[in-house]
Amino acid sequence: MTSNEATAPASHRAGARATSRDVARAAGVSQAAVSLVLGDKWRGRVSAGKAEAVRAAARDLGYRPNLAARSLRTGRTRTALLVVPALTTEFFARVFTGAARIAADHDFGVVLYPSPQGTGPARDPFDSASAALDGVIASSMAADALAALRTAGLPLVMLDSDPDDRAASAVVNLDIADGVRQLVTHLTGLGHRRITHLAADVDSWTFAVRARALTDALAGVPDAALRRQPTALNVDAGLRAAHAALTASGPRPTALLCDDDIIAAGACKAVRRLGLRIPEDISVTGFDDLALALAVEPELTTVRLPAEEFGEAGMRALLAVLDGTPADAATLPVTLVPRGSTAPPPDGAHNAARPGGS
Repeated sequence: MTSNEATAPASHRAGARATSRDVARAAGVSQAAVSLVLGDKWRGRVSAGKAEAVRAAARDLGYRPNLAARSLRTGRTRTALLVVPALTTEFFARVFTGAARIAADHDFGVVLYPSPQGTGPARDPFDSASAALDGVIASSMAADALAALRTAGLPLVMLDSDPDDRAASAVVNLDIADGVRQLVTHLTGLGHRRITHLAADVDSWTFAVRARALTDALAGVPDAALRRQPTALNVDAGLRAAHAALTASGPRPTALLCDDDIIAAGACKAVRRLGLRIPEDISVTGFDDLALALAVEPELTTVRLPAEEFGEAGMRALLAVLDGTPADAATLPVTLVPRGSTAPPPDGAHNAARPGGS
């Protein structure tokens, strides 16, 4: 037997799982202090230096709390459900990554639930969510889509949703309206006045905000002419909507403002199929800053949404609610990313000719 084996705690010899007693002994604190620190309830009760010593000892020993035992003591499952309308883009995967990162720091798990009905009604995937979960985070869902989960009486944090939703325990949003305003400022600053909005035909708060913000932002721009073309959220639908907008009667738009990057990718295909150039003839903008925005040519001017930070903020809000701390409505800033798909509009005479039209 080596000297190290002789002095190691009996419970941690020969690869045995480390215990809170081992952590307390290594950090020179009580087991109660270990519980407070690892449960993130140490502030005001344990010094910052001792808290760091506990965390360091836990890392060194590879200690993980016995969550099953903790659940029996506290009545909590330490599991949250993240409901999203689909997994068609990496945006919601990034939201999950951010939420799971914060959850792991607090010994929580996150179950991802892509609702089969999209933004429509989401069923209780457990049939008894209150028995399996501590709370729910829902991103970009329709206002009435969570009735089945709300009846479970669980804390509910809404992301990208109506901040006046009284049924939500907390709401965290992205500054979608400001993102639209940034796009409008960019396009009108380049000289665009005829703008067609390729509007997602989806019943959710976030797309309603985009439409209102665009109307309001252009209201004060002299000679601005706004049209709307509804579209589903996929590339083919975006292509068809852009083709309809570009071949409709009347002066052709000089810019297509799309509700997301997927619609914008379809719009770019439509422009090229009509023999037009981006951005020389038509400017195109997106929203989200997905990987797709860099895959199209030219690269897409869009609005970057901080998806991982969004998920982190949602999980923090849920943890605050579970700890009995009121969570204020939070709004995260978004950023315009100008790229090659936007430029000043062509002269009026050249732009008046409509491909496919009279």
